[in-house]
Amino acid sequence: MKYYIIAGEASGDLHASHLMRALLERDPEADFRFFGGDAMQAVGGTMVRHYRELAYMGFIPVLLHLPTILRNMHQCKDDIRQWQPDVVILVDYPGFNLKIAKYVHQQLQIPVHYYISPKIWAWKEHRIKNIKRDVDELFSILPFEVDFYEKKHHYPIHYVGNPTADEVRSFREGYNESPEAFRQRHGLSDKPIIALLAGSRQQEIKDNLSAMIEAAKDFSDYQLVLAGAPSIDDDYYRKFIEGQPVSLVHNDTYALLEHSTAALVTSGTATLETALFNVPQVVCYETNFHWLFKMLRRLLLKVKYISLVNLIADREVVTELVADTFSADNIRQELQRILPGQPAREQMLQEYAEVRQALGNKVAPEQAANIMVGLLEKRLRD
Repeated sequence: MKYYIIAGEASGDLHASHLMRALLERDPEADFRFFGGDAMQAVGGTMVRHYRELAYMGFIPVLLHLPTILRNMHQCKDDIRQWQPDVVILVDYPGFNLKIAKYVHQQLQIPVHYYISPKIWAWKEHRIKNIKRDVDELFSILPFEVDFYEKKHHYPIHYVGNPTADEVRSFREGYNESPEAFRQRHGLSDKPIIALLAGSRQQEIKDNLSAMIEAAKDFSDYQLVLAGAPSIDDDYYRKFIEGQPVSLVHNDTYALLEHSTAALVTSGTATLETALFNVPQVVCYETNFHWLFKMLRRLLLKVKYISLVNLIADREVVTELVADTFSADNIRQELQRILPGQPAREQMLQEYAEVRQALGNKVAPEQAANIMVGLLEKRLRD
């Protein structure tokens, strides 16, 4: 069968590539055409556009690149119409993908499957109308979304497990490097490690990293190791870590977490990854406009927490220092509470086990591929 897949950023490219491999297991004749990236290209098929040409975030960048965005969207619609796939699979990236879903549903009558459902429970909940109207099958990777979509909005979805949990589980099963070998490979000392995960975008790093270092460097019995994001050059990091007691490790975040004692982490998937590696953490997320964040959180955001760990647990498992509570002093205080020998550390580790249990053991790409191919085969028979 023919699968048209649209992923608009690096994380979507990775998740889509795993889904493509799972689809090939179920459907060896699968033919892929996609908007995506290098990970998807490595699986095979035809790449129409790289996600680098799509991934504009924030009001000003979107406005400045609006002609390019509109051209890409027009090309995508035309390409789907001409290729006539058996299904269109959308991967996250709702600003672009929900518009494609509307076109495909209204103009082409091709099934639309949405893998990694849009996080409308956080904000823009009104998009549920578009999803109900234009998306035939929705695949969720977060267990609490089942109640949100099915109980609150009466829209049935498929919870297929969490791909981050899959990836961490797979990594840990196959990883056997000793702490000593890891430290030697990266030129680190013998001290226990406090990991710094300061985000994957320059603005996040700019806003968070300096305070993280300021807070953590007082713990002289530990070494600070910064996880370098694939998209960020060493030169950018040097502005923050030059002259500081910080080592930089690139493209080895999972191994770093495997050997870390504690971590300071910005919000995002990294908070869940850290929990799955059983590393106690403090979530740090600074914004320059505290008053604006507080207003937006009150008026627009529909959730109590910003970290996936707390959202899945539906309570504060990890401390979130956000906007007006973000400071080096507060980070230092919370970090002290989760170091070895502290009661808060043991409490957090116990609650991590509950988060892992909530996520379950399903392998998300395999579950999604089985359901997708089954539905498409049924449609062909009918």
